[in-house]
Amino acid sequence: MAKARSVSSTASTVALLGTLALAACSSVTPPTAQSIAGLSPDGRVTMNETFVLGFAKGSGTLDFQGQTYPFTVLGTVVGPGVGYSKIKAGGEVYKLTKVADFPGRYIQGTGPAGLAKAGSGDLWLQNSSGVIMHLRDTETGAILSLGRDAILIRMASQ
Repeated sequence: MAKARSVSSTASTVALLGTLALAACSSVTPPTAQSIAGLSPDGRVTMNETFVLGFAKGSGTLDFQGQTYPFTVLGTVVGPGVGYSKIKAGGEVYKLTKVADFPGRYIQGTGPAGLAKAGSGDLWLQNSSGVIMHLRDTETGAILSLGRDAILIRMASQ
């Protein structure tokens, strides 16, 4: 019984990561500083992710309207997925009017291709609800990326 659950869980995770990889190839226009020009942040996020061989898993919190909401993160790096990296990121959330708009697939397409170096992250991510995150990271290790990455955020209660 436990083995069947483990296989089912593994299959679900593989399917989810495949979906994220396809999402990273989507035609969503990547957000930039101009995307939020003149806007005040609606919230703040902090997150920790560990990337190994092109896949990421982590957790974080969203601070929004005086409340703190925990969430989980799964992600992919499009490309060969070489490397190991631990990322601690934090930043502002824009265009968020309700917590229900926060979870979902976020696409980042503004990063350069190549080998990322520690502490080099300035990430702009956007989901299909139009929510934009501007994250700054401090990372350990290095990871190869083609500059088109995706993460999936789920609220901890989901």
